[in-house]
Amino acid sequence: MEALSTPVSLKRLSEDEFKKLSSLVNGELGIKMPPAKRTLLESRLQKRLRALGLASYAEYCDLLFNRGGMKTELVHMLDLVTTNKTDFFREAHHFEYLVSTAVPALLGGRSQRVSLWSAGCSSGEEPYTLAMVLSEYARLNQGAGFDFTIAATDISTRVLEAACRGVYNEERVAPVPMELRRRYFLKSKDASRSLVRVTPELRSKIAFSRVNLMDEEYAIDAPVDIIFCRNVIIYFDKPTQERLFSRFCEYMSPGGFLFIGHSETLSGFDLPLKKVGASVYMRQ
Repeated sequence: MEALSTPVSLKRLSEDEFKKLSSLVNGELGIKMPPAKRTLLESRLQKRLRALGLASYAEYCDLLFNRGGMKTELVHMLDLVTTNKTDFFREAHHFEYLVSTAVPALLGGRSQRVSLWSAGCSSGEEPYTLAMVLSEYARLNQGAGFDFTIAATDISTRVLEAACRGVYNEERVAPVPMELRRRYFLKSKDASRSLVRVTPELRSKIAFSRVNLMDEEYAIDAPVDIIFCRNVIIYFDKPTQERLFSRFCEYMSPGGFLFIGHSETLSGFDLPLKKVGASVYMRQ
């Protein structure tokens, strides 16, 4: 999100206000906000203050930390502080491994249906990429009865709304091969808008919902065969990362696959996972 300059009339977050808000973010999201993030937090809260007609961060804290505020405002506050950066076919080797190795391994000697979970799906590029490559797999293996379901979750209601719409600027879908763009995207009738939308058939393969990964239980149908949780744990401390992946293992089927970001690692964690590829793990 682009940072906004602080209006002269708006005083900075006090140290106590920042501590309260950063502690809340850490407790709800597992994300650490050191003092160096104070200016970032101020800039991201400004739009919300204007929308609520509040004149200071002190007024916002008063609103947020009363009982009614936690029920009505917390979700908006968390939307503002989460970072949502993703692309179609990001870390493309994962999608190649998915259809060349993971899916055939899962289908061997069992049902021709696989279930996937895109955790931290942001604005939808990852689950739609999954849906495209799996739809292609089904198309190229006609008669095998292959099918799939995708649960896509994020904590941000703002990005989930965008993901559900499945509308993107044409420049956003540039990483998608042209053949897939023709098959799975519809161009806007207004050519001047340069927008495309994911086809209804592809959108129907994905169920979007809000899930906080810090919750004790997830509204996910288990067991799941494949979990994509990429470039999410980098914001968490090590103990939180290990707890999160331990919980993922509880939701995965034996022999299932976990995909994480290329800059992330599970090294040093006591988990029933075996590394089988570049940032790919199998549930033992």
